[in-house]
Amino acid sequence: MGKFFSDAVETALQYIYYQERQGKGWEGLELLQQASAAGDGDASCILARCLCGPQYVWQGHGFPEDDEKATLLYHKGVEEGSALAALICLRTGDMTPSLEKKMPFASLQEAFNVVLEKAKGGEPFCQFVIGNVYFWGDYIRIENKGPDAFPDMGAFRDYVVENIPKCEDWFIKAYKNGVYAAGDNLHHFYEAGEEGLIPPQPEKAKGLYRIGAEMGHPIHQFYWGNELNDAGQKQEALHWYQEAVAGGEMRALYQIGCLYEEGEAVPQDYAKAAQCYETTLNLDGYSIGSHNRLGAMYFNGKGVPQDYAKAFQLLSWAYNQDNRWGVFYLGKCCFYGLGTQQDYARARTYLEEMTWENKEANYMLGYIYARGLGVPADIKKGVALLQKAGDRADAKEELLRYRKTLFGKWVVR
Repeated sequence: MGKFFSDAVETALQYIYYQERQGKGWEGLELLQQASAAGDGDASCILARCLCGPQYVWQGHGFPEDDEKATLLYHKGVEEGSALAALICLRTGDMTPSLEKKMPFASLQEAFNVVLEKAKGGEPFCQFVIGNVYFWGDYIRIENKGPDAFPDMGAFRDYVVENIPKCEDWFIKAYKNGVYAAGDNLHHFYEAGEEGLIPPQPEKAKGLYRIGAEMGHPIHQFYWGNELNDAGQKQEALHWYQEAVAGGEMRALYQIGCLYEEGEAVPQDYAKAAQCYETTLNLDGYSIGSHNRLGAMYFNGKGVPQDYAKAFQLLSWAYNQDNRWGVFYLGKCCFYGLGTQQDYARARTYLEEMTWENKEANYMLGYIYARGLGVPADIKKGVALLQKAGDRADAKEELLRYRKTLFGKWVVR
């Protein structure tokens, strides 16, 4: 039997939360499944959390998401006597009055005390859960001290202000003991504070992810790399991105691809950039960027063979996710019939969604309006756009088709 939980649960916590870099997440998940089936309430609780998606467990494990099964497991954990499950159900909103009656604790306070003792004894996940109790305000229900329990709202506010900051110490303990998610919540606490109650402390948030990065957490190596990248420290950022990828945080490959494409911290290498983008096409949070950048590379023939059809496919996918980064390329494809059927109306739609100036885009729009292609002809508007295209030879040639009458009206020569 482990010090705080069963051997199965303690080993699973190591594999899934404290030492996720080992790549043994699925071994941990299997241990939890076996222990849960045998009636281990804590195993049911941690297993449920693993099925709730990347907000609750590192997505690098690749665990399936199943909210319905997770809810059943949380309930099972509570009924089997897991104090941890009781507090987490309270946090997730699953602690219904009927479930509260089924738990083998006299009250939520008793369940809290069980977890608190383990947290004081040094158990990292319990330290994290206790931190969440204060961070999210669950202590109010646990202590049964709503506004009605105080003489006025000012006294209740003082109670809240006194308790929220208690999360900081518990998150620090949990973070330094291996729970990267505690670092995430601590970072949020420092950055945002609590509106009207606790002021933000952004100076404490700065560099916080370095702790998790140096401890070997791939996700924080990725976050720390992003901070360094944003600060212009490209070489250091590259180091941590590479560490993150080596640990299984594949989202960092997108950032590495950007560095290779831009020639920052590494010699410019479009082929390597394209490989990075190709690998990250289906990664949450980076799939849109990967589709856009790889699409542009196919359009321009940089790092990959020029393929307008492939470019249009990739850029259209990102556009359909409500991202407008690639509208210039999409407009150009439709205007010239590159990789898709020539369609001036669609070209105009894409090009008019641009929020930046581009001489070629002005030429294409000017051509469309002046000639009335897929839109009622508007020579005046078309000429104005063609003039904005500057010294482009095609724009100058197109302008020769029009003249202004004595009455100031633009007409075809």
